[in-house]
Amino acid sequence: MPPSEPSGPLVSRRRILQATGGAVLAATAGAGLWARLAPDGPSGPAESAGEQDSTEEPDDQVFVHVIAHPDDGLFFMNPNLEQAIRSGARTVTVCLTGGESDGRNAARSSSLHDRVPADRAAFARARVNGLLAAHAQMAIGDREGLWDAEAQPLLPGFQVELQTLRAAPQHQLIFLELVEARAVYLPRATSLRGLWLGVVDALPTLRPEGSPVLRQFRYTRDQVIDTLAAVLDRYRPTVVRTLDPDAVHSPKDPPPTRDPRLAGLRYYDHQDHTASAHFTQAALARHWGRRHPGAAIVESYLGYELGALPRDLDQATVRRKAALLDIYGWADHRPCADPAGCGDRKVGGTALHGSPRSWTRGTRLRAPGSNAWVRPTHDGRLAAFAVLGGAAYCWTESRRGSGRFGGPVRVGGDMLEGQLHVARHPDGTLQLFASRTVLPGPGTDHRREVVTAVQSGTGRDGGPAFGRWASLGSPDRDPVRSLEIGFPAAVATPDGTVHLFVRTWDGGIGYRSGPYGGRWSPWDRLEGPVGTLNGSPQIVDGIDVCVDSDGLVHLVAPSARTVQHWVSKEAGRMPRPGAATGLPEAGGPVSIAPLDDGVVRIAYRQSETAQVLLAERQGALGGWRVSGQCERVGGFGRVALAPVGPGDRMVLAARDDAGDVRVAMAQAAPKPWQRRRLAHSAAAGVAPAAGGRAVLVALGNDGRLYASRQQKMGQTAPFQGWRAQAGSLERTGDAPD
Repeated sequence: MPPSEPSGPLVSRRRILQATGGAVLAATAGAGLWARLAPDGPSGPAESAGEQDSTEEPDDQVFVHVIAHPDDGLFFMNPNLEQAIRSGARTVTVCLTGGESDGRNAARSSSLHDRVPADRAAFARARVNGLLAAHAQMAIGDREGLWDAEAQPLLPGFQVELQTLRAAPQHQLIFLELVEARAVYLPRATSLRGLWLGVVDALPTLRPEGSPVLRQFRYTRDQVIDTLAAVLDRYRPTVVRTLDPDAVHSPKDPPPTRDPRLAGLRYYDHQDHTASAHFTQAALARHWGRRHPGAAIVESYLGYELGALPRDLDQATVRRKAALLDIYGWADHRPCADPAGCGDRKVGGTALHGSPRSWTRGTRLRAPGSNAWVRPTHDGRLAAFAVLGGAAYCWTESRRGSGRFGGPVRVGGDMLEGQLHVARHPDGTLQLFASRTVLPGPGTDHRREVVTAVQSGTGRDGGPAFGRWASLGSPDRDPVRSLEIGFPAAVATPDGTVHLFVRTWDGGIGYRSGPYGGRWSPWDRLEGPVGTLNGSPQIVDGIDVCVDSDGLVHLVAPSARTVQHWVSKEAGRMPRPGAATGLPEAGGPVSIAPLDDGVVRIAYRQSETAQVLLAERQGALGGWRVSGQCERVGGFGRVALAPVGPGDRMVLAARDDAGDVRVAMAQAAPKPWQRRRLAHSAAAGVAPAAGGRAVLVALGNDGRLYASRQQKMGQTAPFQGWRAQAGSLERTGDAPD
């Protein structure tokens, strides 16, 4: 755990910078909690089902957020950013560029834009001031909170601006102030992307007005990586949040360039966002290579691509995001003591109804989460799997049906991303699937690939042991295109054949098959679904797969406007496009689970409202219908779903608007949500335990596994309080990579 303030000499006079402003927003005065925002519709019954506090401690959590521009965290990482800040945990945000743009602090569409003099140093300071005000509002409910500013060395010979919130000193911001690209997609050599690709040898900083850093610096590629690695080494975070390293290409023509090193596809996202995430990945690899105790969870957030996807947040959350962006954007034009200005007027007043509104109305992780990261082993004990520090770890139930898990055991892998997908063979053997990033190096292309590890036996603790990880490549062989592939979903049929599916770079579905997870067929592509749109993205990542009681393979995927479905014509065969589902548009991943008599059920969030819907298909000739709607509790991301017991009994879990876990049973209709307070990563997991009770698991932001079991069998039986894993990461052993 780092000290309350970073160590190192103060190399400039400490000064006080006040983020000035008017009255705190009446709707959120003194609170600012996403949890306080009432979701649309009634939520009373959910509380009556019981609430349980987590055993997480703020001192056990450390968050590092890496962004490219000052407003990136507010647009793309909230509500998670504020929930982390409000938790009382140490939170550090690192902003790589000054975001100086054209230097005019006015919206491009306003009549003032051309009359405002261009002053990039002043505009960069105005954006810093706006960000300090928004962060003070999130942390202490007062945008006028005082900050202590200092120049801080992270590398010998370099200084960065460090801001510490006086009333909450565990909350800090670090500004490198590198020059930004000053264009979303136009190729620019002097940019983070140009530096990452080696087009330029060094990137200069732009010193904002009033900065405690008194001179300009020039950073090489390695020095940017080393600076971020120094932040990771110093704070040793349990959670690292980045922007999207795997941006999706736009169908528009790529921009021209004379330098072939800058040539490439045109992407939805800002080039600075993508490059900042690449630098963070390289810094993480460097940090993990130093074998620090513990290991971080990594979450990456979509950027401008949100504008091309269905909106996935409820209105209360959208309004809160917009209110914070208006504070950042100086929308009230409050009196300001700094001549540079106290916010970014390009953003102020536009977040809810202006051109950035699609970014305000969505929050998505690049890794969509897995509906298959907890599975029964051959002896009936549950095993849960997650990625920490780029490697896979396994937690195993201490005894069948107990809902108590031992400490994590490393099962190998490196630079793994997101959540793992676990396929269970007919004999109980488990097989892990993951996405992996290969960073560029001499003779090595920057690419992504699917990797797998098959259970090879039983470990000393009785849990599953695994062989070496093997690469399954990518459905898109071109390294650049491979960066856009999705996250894998796999299933084993009764004859032992394992089918693997992944979203392709152009919005289709690629697949491979192999007996018992070996001797894989070459990559191929499924036939496109009925009514596929011509524009990209067609299929949105967030797929899932299952085998029904008749042996048919079902694959589901979200897309623009609806949910897509593929199904086998014969048991065990590769699925083909099914009839159009006619289901409402999905605002996130889709999860599927089998019931009796060939029925399958899916769970997902409806776009615009975030309401969890249940839909099912009745047998081979049946159509799809919405079968249930859960009480609205906000949140975003995957809904976990699993059958429990005979008939159509199921358990489901989802994130709510406060970042906690909601769990409910469902049969003919979903029962009221039960709230389990736990700040967690990605998607929760659900599974039936031996004895017929449902078990809920989640990976806490402290890197520990938490589990909650039903007190007894039944649709209305409450879930017990959270139990944290036994043991710790430091005391577990390694397995081969």
